[in-house]
Amino acid sequence: MQKRKLGKSGLEVSAIGLGCMGMSQSYGPPKDKAEMIPVLRGAVERGVTFFDTAEVYGPFINEELLGEALAPLRDQVVIATKFGFDIGGDGSRTGGLNSSPDHIRAVADASLKRLRTDVIDLFYQHRVDPAVPIEDVAGAVGELIAAGKVRHFGLSEAAAKTIRRAHAVTPVTALQSEYSIWWRPIEAEILPTLEELGIGLVPYSPLGRGFLTGKMDASTTFEAGDFRAALPRFAPAALKANQAMVDLLAAIAAEKHATPAQIALAWLLAQKPWIAPIPGTTKLARLEENLGAVSLELTPADLAKIEAAASKIQIEGGRYPARLEALVEK
Repeated sequence: MQKRKLGKSGLEVSAIGLGCMGMSQSYGPPKDKAEMIPVLRGAVERGVTFFDTAEVYGPFINEELLGEALAPLRDQVVIATKFGFDIGGDGSRTGGLNSSPDHIRAVADASLKRLRTDVIDLFYQHRVDPAVPIEDVAGAVGELIAAGKVRHFGLSEAAAKTIRRAHAVTPVTALQSEYSIWWRPIEAEILPTLEELGIGLVPYSPLGRGFLTGKMDASTTFEAGDFRAALPRFAPAALKANQAMVDLLAAIAAEKHATPAQIALAWLLAQKPWIAPIPGTTKLARLEENLGAVSLELTPADLAKIEAAASKIQIEGGRYPARLEALVEK
């Protein structure tokens, strides 16, 4: 497995990581722990060193899953988790944001216990909290770094101005935001800011929540508990309209003896050397398919061909309902 460094931080991770949220929520009922532990350990065996979780995934059970699965392999992996939401003691989600320094410290201590480790490799603010100055957030994480509880500071779905303000207080190692060939708004301002400051990018949903794998069409339905049923981009009319993007990936894949998912991931990897996507999966076969993208080379001519075709495709449907999009800083 190839390795990449997230910006100038020196934090080295596998070129493709593993997003673990779907093991515990959002895509139907939580998966069986006894089935997920072999997937997590199998990922390490296949060279994955970068694992992404959050206290809010479940809540709590995703961190607990990673803690149990990766404890015997802790010295081989980089674990990223997140703070920033209010969660009741019973695990209920109030839906509110909370990045007060006291809350950040409490989350860090609780996450360390669930992850069965003495240090969090990368600690992201899950969403920017408009009620708390980002300087206070960065300062609190900086204190955790000084105390040896956290190694690196990250942000998620933050605007360029916020990234700059945070970075001036405590160096930001990585930004985690949605980025894929069918969701590209961060290219205008965010990517240049990251390059200027030496910050890495960790794209979540690099396969468009499964759409870019080519396994869906307008007739696709979702089981109970699958949040894609509520996403505008996954309404039947949008799925039909957006099929053009999958058709493009499939055409390139046929030329490269690859799959649409591999082309989508290879496209991301080709954008910048400090990008490390974290596609999620609950199946080892799908994991192996995703990892195959690392050895897939897209030439400048390939990329130009993809760009020319993609620029003519109008993507239909918002990525989130309004209440969730409201949590993303603009």
